Amino acid sequence: MFIRQKIDSAKWFIDAIKQRQNTLYVTMDAIMQYQFEYFLTGDETKLRPMILKDIAEIVGLDISTISRVANSKYVQTPYGTFLLKSFFSESMQTDSGEEVSTREIKKILSDCIEAEEKGKPLTDEQLTDILKDKGYNIARRTVAKYREQLNIPVARLRKEL
Repeated sequence: MFIRQKIDSAKWFIDAIKQRQNTLYVTMDAIMQYQFEYFLTGDETKLRPMILKDIAEIVGLDISTISRVANSKYVQTPYGTFLLKSFFSESMQTDSGEEVSTREIKKILSDCIEAEEKGKPLTDEQLTDILKDKGYNIARRTVAKYREQLNIPVARLRKEL
């Protein structure tokens, strides 16, 4: 009786691990299919806006399950190792009505700041204008929020002589 109980317990434990592994596999497969362009090129601007609900609908699981699967898990790609949660991002609409990932906007923002004249860095207002010229209609305070999320200081602190 004791041994039978221990064997049943071990079988249950093995099944639970297999289920967890399968859930992680189908979730990652759905993320790869959804972000196919990114995984081919490694270009962050190719990341599509994706929320937990999108993946939950594809795999047929609850949003909370997808959240638990993606939380504190990493994926190794040819372009580096990333937190699974980092592939999830909100979306914004461009002037043409196209949905773009906020990560794409942050990438453009960091590229602009990287290429700026160090003696005369770009202000948040100027960055807003540059993004508007590229078709991303966002407010100055949103630019400031994204800049802070990227750990980039304000223009006066980036100024080099």
